[in-house]
Amino acid sequence: MRHAPSIVPLDRLDREIYLVLEDFGARAGCSWREADEQDTDVETIIRDLLSGQYAYPVRIVAFNAIEGWSRDATSEIADELAERVTSSEITPALQAFVQANASRPFAVQLALPLRGPPEFNL
Repeated sequence: MRHAPSIVPLDRLDREIYLVLEDFGARAGCSWREADEQDTDVETIIRDLLSGQYAYPVRIVAFNAIEGWSRDATSEIADELAERVTSSEITPALQAFVQANASRPFAVQLALPLRGPPEFNL
């Protein structure tokens, strides 16, 4: 029996690929976002999440077609986001994503009172 060659290009995809499932609302539902091949690495996904490219991320998966595995990377990405930013630096939707999926506490930046000269402090 002959073995069919893989349709996966060996020279380009022997790495982890990350894809984001995004919620587009009640009418449209959830869909895996389309991404260029070079924009599916973990750093690009994190940068795109922080810049607002994904409004309502739900799940993030990682896979390697050459090695034949896939895994849920949602908590891993949420932990990385929680480590890099505070809640005041991201959108409320991304903040909710991190709070729901991070395995570590999310850094909350508290407002510090400003102190002026003693005559202005009450």
